[in-house]
Amino acid sequence: MTRRWIVVVVLALLAASCGGSSAAPSTSAAADAETAAPATTAAVTAAAPPETTPPTTPPVTVPPTTLAPEPVGPPSIDDLLASGQPLNIAHAGGDQSFPHSTPFAFAKAVETGVDVLEMDVQLTGDGVLIVQHDDTVDKRTDAIGRVDSYTLAELQVLDGAYWFAPGQWPRHDLDESAYVYRGVRTGDTPPPDRFEPDDFAIATFREISDRFPTMPFDIELKGSFADTPEVAAVLAEELRDTGRLDSTVVTSFDDELIAAFVELAPEVDTSPGLAELTTWILGGVPLNPRHRIVQIPPEFQGQVVLTPEVLALAADAGVAVWIWPSDVETQENAGYYQELLDMGVQGIIAGDPVALAEVIPS
Repeated sequence: MTRRWIVVVVLALLAASCGGSSAAPSTSAAADAETAAPATTAAVTAAAPPETTPPTTPPVTVPPTTLAPEPVGPPSIDDLLASGQPLNIAHAGGDQSFPHSTPFAFAKAVETGVDVLEMDVQLTGDGVLIVQHDDTVDKRTDAIGRVDSYTLAELQVLDGAYWFAPGQWPRHDLDESAYVYRGVRTGDTPPPDRFEPDDFAIATFREISDRFPTMPFDIELKGSFADTPEVAAVLAEELRDTGRLDSTVVTSFDDELIAAFVELAPEVDTSPGLAELTTWILGGVPLNPRHRIVQIPPEFQGQVVLTPEVLALAADAGVAVWIWPSDVETQENAGYYQELLDMGVQGIIAGDPVALAEVIPS
């Protein structure tokens, strides 16, 4: 095919694409086209888009998925017993060092590095579980009367450190200057750094549980089954709701109260009550095999309880021995704590956890 006809075909195709007539061009038109071919070809070339290399899309960088850390809960009682280390257990938060059972005391005990927080629980007049030792408010606060005669709201305005003096079981006969935290709760005395008046109030169990989520608990049920059977049910429910079934030991002087609690929360470790302990120590009656920890004083009502024979009895039964000192003046100090450790006890429920931290292996 001659060059003329190549040009004619190109022009015909261009005319068709622009909506012109599809008829073939005349000979004279073809001749004219041949004459103008160089310009027309240049125009077609100019109209065509230049060949370009498609831009390279940069790779998309996907940041690594950030996973939220798993929540860290308290060690279980299994963990504590398996550690083989003697335990620093803060009695009421360390009642010789800090105001008994207050949030301030528990916080300071945790700062000390204790292993377990020990506390007593009972019910208010309106059925709320609180952390409180005595059945009256007389010994700790600026008020008097039975705990169960107050509502929670009424109890929480009281000064929980009113009668606290360092190194003392609460006494009401000291010089006023001895009561170093008196008035913090009511705003009459500035609180220590990082704390506030609420840290010196009577606390609910739930408040303490929520504030110290990584700490295991040793809890004493106060009262008796005859007088306050409902306290066992409330504690069982609270432990279940807060996920503390495997990180808590529950005890009581009253065996019926412990038995009632076991019925409601059989997953929770318990220590025997006074009657069961007495028949075990004095009568050789085996402990209920569900008890893995016994909690005893060195002496009780004038009788020596902590003896080599009792420690051997505990070893034979495969139970750990946790000691709660029963004499402030002679037993709540580093020297006596060391004696207990030398005897091989597995835990000390210390009124002065700061002193115990000085002698207990880290």
